[in-house]
Amino acid sequence: MARPRMHDLDQILDVAEELVAREGLEGFTVRRLSAAAGVSNGAIYHAFGSVPALLGRTWLRAGDDFLKLQTTLVDSALQSGDPVKAVAVAADMPAEFALRRPAGARMLMSVRSDRLLGPQLPQDVAEALMGLDRRLVALLVRLAEAVWGRADATAVGVVTTCVVDLPTALFGRVLAGPALGPVRISADLRRRLEAAVRAVLTVPLPAGGDGRPERNDHA
Repeated sequence: MARPRMHDLDQILDVAEELVAREGLEGFTVRRLSAAAGVSNGAIYHAFGSVPALLGRTWLRAGDDFLKLQTTLVDSALQSGDPVKAVAVAADMPAEFALRRPAGARMLMSVRSDRLLGPQLPQDVAEALMGLDRRLVALLVRLAEAVWGRADATAVGVVTTCVVDLPTALFGRVLAGPALGPVRISADLRRRLEAAVRAVLTVPLPAGGDGRPERNDHA
C-alpha cells in the first residue's frame, strides 16, 4: 500500500483536528476520519502507525503553530518596549488563533496534551509534546523578567495566571461551544481579558529574593 504524500498527511491531520474539536477524544475513530478525509483505514494506519500517534501528531502540530505565533506576537510587543502589553498579547492568543484556525483553537482548549501521553505514544512525539511545555515555560519566564526583572516562582506564577488561567476562564465557554463554523470571541470579551490582565499586573509582587518589596514600574 502506497504511503500518502506529504500534502495528503497534512489533509488527514486537518480533518483529524476538526474531528477532535467536534467529537473530543472519546468520539474520535479512524473509521470516521477515513470517511471524512476520503482515505482508507489502511492508509491512515500505514502513515501514522496507531491512533495514539495520529492524535499526538495532530495536537503537536496545532500546539507548535499556536506557540510559534504567540512567540512572534510577544516578541513584537516586547520590541516596542511595552512588557505589560506583551503579557496581554500572550493572553489573547486563544482568540487570535481561533480567528485563523477555529478547529485548532477548540482542540487545544478542550484537550490537555497530557491526556495523549501513554505507552503507545511514539517516543519522539511524547518528547515533542513535553518540549512544547518547556517552550511555554520559557516564554512565561521571559515575560516575568520583562515586567518585573525577576523570574522566581511567584513572578512566573502571576504571568501564568494572566496567560493561561484568565483566557481559559473567559474564552473557554466560547471555545467549548458547538464546533461548527468560525469561533466568535467578541471584541468586548477580548478587551475585558486585557483589562483583567492589566489589573492583575498592577498589584505589586511580594518581596523579591533579596527580601525587599518588588516595584512594578511597567503596569
